[in-house]
Amino acid sequence: MKFIGVLACLLICFTTVTQAQKLRGLDKSPMDMAYYPDDFAHDRKFAPAKVGDKGYVRVTYSRPAKNGREVFGKLTPYGKVWRVGANEATEVKFFTDATIQGKKIKAGVYSLYAIPNETEWTLIFNSDLDQWGAYSYNQSLDVLRVTAPVKKPEETIENLTIQFKKVGENVKESIMMIAWDNTLVEVPITF
Repeated sequence: MKFIGVLACLLICFTTVTQAQKLRGLDKSPMDMAYYPDDFAHDRKFAPAKVGDKGYVRVTYSRPAKNGREVFGKLTPYGKVWRVGANEATEVKFFTDATIQGKKIKAGVYSLYAIPNETEWTLIFNSDLDQWGAYSYNQSLDVLRVTAPVKKPEETIENLTIQFKKVGENVKESIMMIAWDNTLVEVPITF
């Protein structure tokens, strides 16, 4: 009887190992998060707090790589709606009401899209969540659109990066920076 028990355990272990080997591979564009204030996610003094207690905004996005490709105008066409990243559409969660270029947006979660062009981008905050890419983007669900000029970063950015920086000493004024390849877009946000 012990032999049958041992054999059953080995069969279960073998089956589990075999199934684990069938997992799909990792995404080529890993997921990342950006917070404002930036030190929320990187400073241990905030660790016991909930994000909304100390943070104003969180962006969840996937970080595609340049990999020697021409990004804007080629890989990401000009004049077309883009998900600002890879995989699922980028999502922005405002923990408090915010103002972007003088336009108010309520606390909540929004998909972030962009229409990149050579000299400026249109950034779109949309209420339709859990979308893959921009394939089912619905303009009628736009909550806010703003434009921002294109700048050239100091160096080429290999992976799409979204970060926030504080403006002066006022923690309630920030700039959301979106950078990839030879493109940098800065969007002022006030909380």
